[in-house]
Amino acid sequence: MSIKDSFFLECDKAVLVVIDVQEKLCLPMDEAVLSKLVKNIGILLESAVEFKIPVLVTEQYVKGLGGTLSELKEKAVAASCYEKMTFSCCGSAEFIDALKATGRTQVIITGMETHVCVLQTVIELREAGMDVHIVKDAVMSRSKQNWETAIQAMTLAGAVPTCTESAMFQLLKVAGTDQFKKLSKLVR
Repeated sequence: MSIKDSFFLECDKAVLVVIDVQEKLCLPMDEAVLSKLVKNIGILLESAVEFKIPVLVTEQYVKGLGGTLSELKEKAVAASCYEKMTFSCCGSAEFIDALKATGRTQVIITGMETHVCVLQTVIELREAGMDVHIVKDAVMSRSKQNWETAIQAMTLAGAVPTCTESAMFQLLKVAGTDQFKKLSKLVR
């Protein structure tokens, strides 16, 4: 496998995963960071629709933590949603079955909290041989130290650190297309 194969996202290989961006989990988060997270996940959701990339959404213990934020639900209407009790998404057989059914090998990870559910999911996906891209500006924790520690751990585990714009432009590949005109407006 070449370096490019590991680091560049491909529309026909990618799946977008949104982990636990839920009402009550969002309450203790820094408002400015949360606002940026929601905006960036929204950009990735709109990009996924444009590129026909499957989207999987998870929710941790919905009874206690509520559902996915409405702003994201509106952009992920075609997404499959999986409730889970395990911190790792990989602890949900339904999630794993859905991920396998996509036939995709690249997983774009967004969500919260970076040092708990996101970290555990990334490590298990890497263990399963998946190419994982962790979107640093689309994951968050209550504390910056926890976020930084988790990013370092995931990178050491072989996940590719990236950002929203890098992911979007890797999927776009070229300028001047209708897709470019539509999606580039999202990051201006």
